[in-house]
Amino acid sequence: MTRRNAIAVLALAGVFLSTYLALYKLGFIGSLACGSGDCERVQASRWATFLGQPVAVWGVAFYLAMFGTSLAGSFQALAPSRAVSVALVLVSAWGVLFSGWLTWLEVAQIHAICRFCVVSALLVLVLFVLSVRELRTLEPPPRSGQ
Repeated sequence: MTRRNAIAVLALAGVFLSTYLALYKLGFIGSLACGSGDCERVQASRWATFLGQPVAVWGVAFYLAMFGTSLAGSFQALAPSRAVSVALVLVSAWGVLFSGWLTWLEVAQIHAICRFCVVSALLVLVLFVLSVRELRTLEPPPRSGQ
């Protein structure tokens, strides 16, 4: 399995996780099966919405972008593409920053931890690490003027 395939699989797991949280936030699911942590308190906080949309919906969009980009990059025509790897690094870096901010909000402002949010943050971090490793394995672009 290539790194891009691994990224696709992990991103798909993130799609399922964030879809579950989005369905709860949008009222389609009555309660979260959190077990430990305080997921419902996090989801009810004022920070659970960003730019008018539930944060979980933004998570679905993020994971779909990672899934689509990595899946497209696994096709033979795009397999050697450095642009795909750069896109994966940039999108996942944004995800790490956003997840870091959300994790800080959970700890410092909401005073509650959602186990699903922690899993999502870890997924995003692993996606970033895999994306960076993928980019490093590709040949660097030729230098102009040489």
